Amino acid sequence: MTTWQISTSTGDPGRVATVLPGSGYTAQGPVLWYAAKVLHAAGWTVRTFSWDEHSPDWGHARRVYGESLRQAAVPDGGLHLVVAKSLGSFALPVAAELGLPGAWLTPVLTGDAAGPVRHAVAAGTAPTLLVGGTADPLWDGDVAAASGAQVLEVEDADHSLEVHDWRRSHEILTRVTAAVEEFAARL
Repeated sequence: MTTWQISTSTGDPGRVATVLPGSGYTAQGPVLWYAAKVLHAAGWTVRTFSWDEHSPDWGHARRVYGESLRQAAVPDGGLHLVVAKSLGSFALPVAAELGLPGAWLTPVLTGDAAGPVRHAVAAGTAPTLLVGGTADPLWDGDVAAASGAQVLEVEDADHSLEVHDWRRSHEILTRVTAAVEEFAARL
């Protein structure tokens, strides 16, 4: 059985961000690491989720991530923001059910397993940021654009939000981090 843990960087208990990694893309990956850092610097309490050395199957991740969001200790009237990468987007249906705002980085929007995620994106009413790259086979820019969410689509970026030129990849990382910071500041 794949196990997991949550580490917490304490900040404002009324503003809590839960960071959900992808499969093979941990919270130490640059897109999530900088998103967590910018939120913590803005005073948020940041809960960072990590799996043991084994990546979970999608169904297990969906259950565990959903349970984690339901059990987060956020005071009444507080704000709970989800920042998720790839596999973490399988928590989107629960986040939508709970009315949680989310920054969904490279959400899984294609394939049969992505049906609940696509439905939650289309039906969501909470503030939502969707970020994906046009070279990512799991991204669907049409679904994102039709959602009514704030969308940052990065030309030629892959599922890691990178391109072949490291300088441009660095610029993309800066744009994504700034988008998360601005999105959180408006909540």
